[in-house]
Amino acid sequence: MDGSRNIKKYKFFFLDIQKEEKWILSIIRQGYRLASVRTGTGRYDFVPCHFMDFEPVIKIDFRTFRKSDEFENYIALFEDSGWNHVSGTKTGGAQYFEKARATASEDIFSDKASRAERYKRIANMWLGLFCVYLPLSAVFSKNGLYNFNTFINWKELYLTPGLWEMTGIRFWRAFLFETPFAFGRGFSGFLFFLIVIFYVFFGIKALYWYYKEKK
Repeated sequence: MDGSRNIKKYKFFFLDIQKEEKWILSIIRQGYRLASVRTGTGRYDFVPCHFMDFEPVIKIDFRTFRKSDEFENYIALFEDSGWNHVSGTKTGGAQYFEKARATASEDIFSDKASRAERYKRIANMWLGLFCVYLPLSAVFSKNGLYNFNTFINWKELYLTPGLWEMTGIRFWRAFLFETPFAFGRGFSGFLFFLIVIFYVFFGIKALYWYYKEKK
């Protein structure tokens, strides 16, 4: 990598913020600077950059804002302290900062407690989504959108008359034609259920990192 062209990298860290910061720095030290991060897609955009006269530092915070002026004041506060806001939106959550002045502090957080709070905010977001969607999941289950019995009696999802008595090419033609529809009837609702499970998983993991970093 010679630092002569823009590059895109795709990577997921699953709430390991310190690991993410170190990985970004490893790219920066090859002659790049972070230009933007597309949260949710795992895409990082880097542009060529000459080395600065001080060691580069990348820090990640997690905050969402209801009002644009609150977001702008948040960014201005860090800029006054020598940190440049690289990527992040008002409602996006993850906020990326780079050290812009040699005289700036080495961290955007004043202590371990404030650094750990970002994980608590992440946990509140995921667990909040879980609390919203869990009742909906129960309603969908009651209405038959998904039924765990379909994993056992999956043949009942196929509605073609006499399908299981067919043989040879006739069977495979009918079977393959209806399979997408059968999957949609029986298992599409499980995608919603799995999403709800992921919400609580990420919420618990964020709490784990919160207590770990708070120590």
